[in-house]
Amino acid sequence: MKRVNRHQIVLIAWPIILSNLSTPLLGIVDTAVIGNLGNPALIGAIAIGSIIFSFVYWGFGFLRMGTTGLVAQAFGASNSTEASAAFYRAALLGIILGFMILAFQYPLAVLSFELFSGSQEVESNARIYFDIRIWTAPISLCHLAIIGFLLGQQDTRSVLLIQLVLNGTNIALDLLFVTGFSWSVSGVAWATVISEVLAFSLGIFIISSRLERKISITDLFNFEKLRIMLAVNRDIMVRTLCLIFAFAWFTNKGAQFGDITLAANAILMQLVTFSAFFLDGFALTAETLVGAAVGERNKEKLDTTIRLCTQLGLGTAIMLSLLYWFTGTWFISLMSNVDSVRLEAGEYLIWVILAPVLSVWCYLLDGIFIGATRTVEMRNAMIISLISFLGAWYLSDLILWQAAKNHGLWVSLLIYFIIRALALNYYLPRLRRLESYGGKS
Repeated sequence: MKRVNRHQIVLIAWPIILSNLSTPLLGIVDTAVIGNLGNPALIGAIAIGSIIFSFVYWGFGFLRMGTTGLVAQAFGASNSTEASAAFYRAALLGIILGFMILAFQYPLAVLSFELFSGSQEVESNARIYFDIRIWTAPISLCHLAIIGFLLGQQDTRSVLLIQLVLNGTNIALDLLFVTGFSWSVSGVAWATVISEVLAFSLGIFIISSRLERKISITDLFNFEKLRIMLAVNRDIMVRTLCLIFAFAWFTNKGAQFGDITLAANAILMQLVTFSAFFLDGFALTAETLVGAAVGERNKEKLDTTIRLCTQLGLGTAIMLSLLYWFTGTWFISLMSNVDSVRLEAGEYLIWVILAPVLSVWCYLLDGIFIGATRTVEMRNAMIISLISFLGAWYLSDLILWQAAKNHGLWVSLLIYFIIRALALNYYLPRLRRLESYGGKS
């Protein structure tokens, strides 16, 4: 295989960045079409319904990440049979989990609406959204395996195409069903369902010619391969749940400082998320190229990938920090016309400016370790960083308390990023020893 260079990395990364940036546009349109119906409760219903599915599907994100690493390694080893088998295993697992979600949708709904409480009108409309969208669970989870397969094969342009079809169709149907047919919340839900089915169908069409159709039962249900897949998925799921908990904790603690601080943090977190869209492009590129290098057992390619992805990712992070330095105040004023919220957000803007250059390391290292399927180390690093995050918060709350307030919360989040990176970096020399890869995760 050809040597890794900056041009190749950029070619793989840019479609990921563009597909990431298309996602917020969908949220804006969802909110806009519902927001213009004149009932604030409907906006809250869509927000709660979307959050529920985001948490559910984010929790099963291992179907995408684990598949990327395993397919990339098979791709690097020129083993198309194993690449196909890795997809089939992940897709089958996704379908099984999806039907389990359907089977337990009632208790899932009860638990979800207990956690995300709202007014009776908000909850009743959110339940309409939930009851419609839940039926795509098997498709949505299998879709994660499709994206993982394409990323593992370094085909990010197809990922971009699928994402554009998904979000573009959703936006068009939002306008048709809600504005044209006056279907309200159910219109948003049906728009999502139909667009997910279309995107899934397109994904299957794209990968069908690349899959080996005559996979033997022995290959598909190889005990050792199944053990590796389940171990990888287990570790990534633990890692993801820790990540979800950390950001939920951040939001909850911010809410305890009052509505003004909660609103300010929500605005600032949009900037943190925006930077993640860019940095994830290089993290996902690292996943697929590191996986290929491991499958190829090419240490030079592995080291070159790590070095170049780090250089490009860091350069992007520095540009994002500079962008926030010069435009952060303008962005805050754009997002809110409430002076108290603007002042509050401006007070904590410095931490958001620092966030890209401090968080890029853990994003890149996550991609490197996913590509190498060294998920035990990822899991351990995430647990250590979560404990550090909570410890830093309690320490600032105990020692500084009123003096620290929300500053302590933001500093704790940055410490969380730093410790994640340091913990993964501790394991990095072990990852770079290719002789340690003997089929073990």
